[in-house]
Amino acid sequence: MRITCIGGGPAGLYFGLLMKQLNAAHDVTVVERNKPYDTFGWGVVFSDATMENMRAWDPETAAEIQEAFNHWDDIELHFKGRAIRSGGHGFVGIGRKKLLNILQARCEALGVKLVFECDAQSDEDYADSDLIIASDGINSRIRGRYAEVFKPDIVTRPNRYIWLGTHKNYDAFNFLFEKTEHGWFQAHVYKFDEQTTTFIVECPEHVWLAHGLDQADQEQSIAFCEQLFAKNLQGAKLMTNARHLRGSAWLNFQRVVCEQWSLQNRHGSHVVLMGDAVHTAHFAIGSGTKLAIEDAIELTRLFKEQGDEAGHIPQVLADYQAARRIETLRLQNAAWNAMEWFEVCGLRYCDQLEPEQFMYSMLTRSQRISHENLRLRDKAWLEGYERWFAARAGLERDPAQPAVPPMFTPYTLRSVTLKNRVVVSPMAQYSAVDGIAGDYHLVHLGARAMGGAGLVFAEMTCVSPDARITPGCPGLWTDAQGAAWKRIVDWAHTHSDAKMAIQLGHAGAKGSTRRAWDGIDRPLLETDTEPNWPLISASPQQYLEGVSQTSHAMTRADMDRVKADFVAATQRAAEAGFDWLELHCAHGYLLSSFISPLTNQRSDEYGGSLENRLRYPLEVFAAVRAAWPDHLPMSVRISAHDWVEGGITPADAVEIAKAFKAAGADLIDCSSGQVSKQEKITFGRMFQTPFADRVRQEAGIPTIAVGAISEADHVNSIIAAGRADLCAVARPHLANPAWTLTEAAKIGFTELLWPKQYRSAKPQMESLFARAKAQP
Repeated sequence: MRITCIGGGPAGLYFGLLMKQLNAAHDVTVVERNKPYDTFGWGVVFSDATMENMRAWDPETAAEIQEAFNHWDDIELHFKGRAIRSGGHGFVGIGRKKLLNILQARCEALGVKLVFECDAQSDEDYADSDLIIASDGINSRIRGRYAEVFKPDIVTRPNRYIWLGTHKNYDAFNFLFEKTEHGWFQAHVYKFDEQTTTFIVECPEHVWLAHGLDQADQEQSIAFCEQLFAKNLQGAKLMTNARHLRGSAWLNFQRVVCEQWSLQNRHGSHVVLMGDAVHTAHFAIGSGTKLAIEDAIELTRLFKEQGDEAGHIPQVLADYQAARRIETLRLQNAAWNAMEWFEVCGLRYCDQLEPEQFMYSMLTRSQRISHENLRLRDKAWLEGYERWFAARAGLERDPAQPAVPPMFTPYTLRSVTLKNRVVVSPMAQYSAVDGIAGDYHLVHLGARAMGGAGLVFAEMTCVSPDARITPGCPGLWTDAQGAAWKRIVDWAHTHSDAKMAIQLGHAGAKGSTRRAWDGIDRPLLETDTEPNWPLISASPQQYLEGVSQTSHAMTRADMDRVKADFVAATQRAAEAGFDWLELHCAHGYLLSSFISPLTNQRSDEYGGSLENRLRYPLEVFAAVRAAWPDHLPMSVRISAHDWVEGGITPADAVEIAKAFKAAGADLIDCSSGQVSKQEKITFGRMFQTPFADRVRQEAGIPTIAVGAISEADHVNSIIAAGRADLCAVARPHLANPAWTLTEAAKIGFTELLWPKQYRSAKPQMESLFARAKAQP
């Protein structure tokens, strides 16, 4: 084949040499606009795993790189006058120029043609090529030429950064944080050869502007950064090799994702994007070079597997995109998480967190590194952090005792102390009769109270007959219902040390529907045994357009009645002995319908601005808080994101949380969605945790994280990083009432007490998990 690589970065050079090595008959040319053995940029990093991959494909190149690279395991944080170090992270650092020189020399040795100082304008200049690799970087001309085919999604991020270097040596990957009168700056610092270190300085746009750096030239910017990090630099100078850039050389990162990766041009040549031309990953996890190298490896692997003749190109390119798209999106998502952490850390973490927790949060910023993964990397550091966290939670431990995982530390609000941070979510069971929680609920909630969780929520309990979702929903509008709940709460208190919580709510426009297994959200029909009932909400609406019953807008009289119903139910909940009360203001139910602009079209003082839309839910909250015993905690569940354009956003959630905090809420339970059927939710593990994190840090109120939290590692990571104070686990608790006991045994925490009737099973379960863990 005749192969032309447009762009002599890592992707183009490495693919060229791999294909020439695969078959010396291939005519391979790499076209580069710069001079021979010349490049811009400082050091690049990639992981130990990428090096292993390179050793498998071209041992000679890998050996040269290994001789030239700097390898380190440690990450060191400099923050608030402290230096904290953690090991076991495994990075490789090498000068970009040195890396490219190695690849260039290897290409020449294999017979790849290198054409320098040639600024390729178009793929059509190489019409005789069978395959054209567009490895022409983030500002790819080839991608731009065929934008309607490649369909690039390019997002410019808000932070500013400047890529500098220094001759000061560092023996770890350093993160430096400095606060000025206008905000926080951070530096990403890593050595890449014996004399030189990369020094990337980053800050939010508003901080950059406040310091006048938009008006600074490169020399002034360097002088500013030298003064800012003077304590760490200790007299060392900062340098730039970006003289080709105009102005101050402060840049904005661009995230690139392409829908299509290849095409056949009008001359019949196949054109495929590679490296930064098709996807970028933020330097916060240093994966851009990794992606480029592994793109080249995968495309070569497919040619080796399917045949490296021109006739195989279409299928190979289709398979290449299919194979690489998943992996690159995974890495891009991790890089996005890491990038966002650095973008918001000045607002969300730097002032709020102590150095120990800040370090943990930073290490786990990408969500690829979990609690147990940190244990594998640096057990001593993690156990030290666990001890610090436990002490902050009030646990007195003998140093000879093992460290307590964060999820099993106690948590106190008002007079209530939970034995651990695990919450059984409120989960609708649709099994009440006339609103009375019966034997089913006693068994269901009693089993989960004995299952090890610190707090067990009953399902949403309705404050009136017309507040129910279905005829099977439990209530607290009669004394008989109150007595039924007291029976359950008393049983749980007698037979377990779990605390019991009630969640009070009103279904609003989502009421008068069939039980889930008879058709979730489907309205009751005349043929059903239970009659329909009229619906109320903030404004007239149908939850299921053309299907659901239409609600009517609440009048002032309706508001007064419903508020009184909430107060009466609250009083009954207190009499029943519940330890904790939550007001349900989420998921499109009645109070949520006032908060979301998707469901509130009122023109009175209860509609319009967020402040107005919150007015009635806050009225109800104030009345309930006044009726609920002062020594007991009260939380509020909100929808922190409607996942619909024009709906509630995470930024709105912060303001909602602040309003409830000012009214006396102790904690915000951060859920999302279920307000509109137009929602487009991005699911994934712990996908709603960022809402709890943001609300906790920016509104300054404790939170519960919910959503796809399914293992101890998730809970420990969330709690340890300070992303939430409690974790609510739903479906896993349906599958296994003793989920918390099981997870404790799985991670080897043996101190969690079991019900005395079940204790004979405890050592067996623990030994089975220990045995499985010990197996290779």
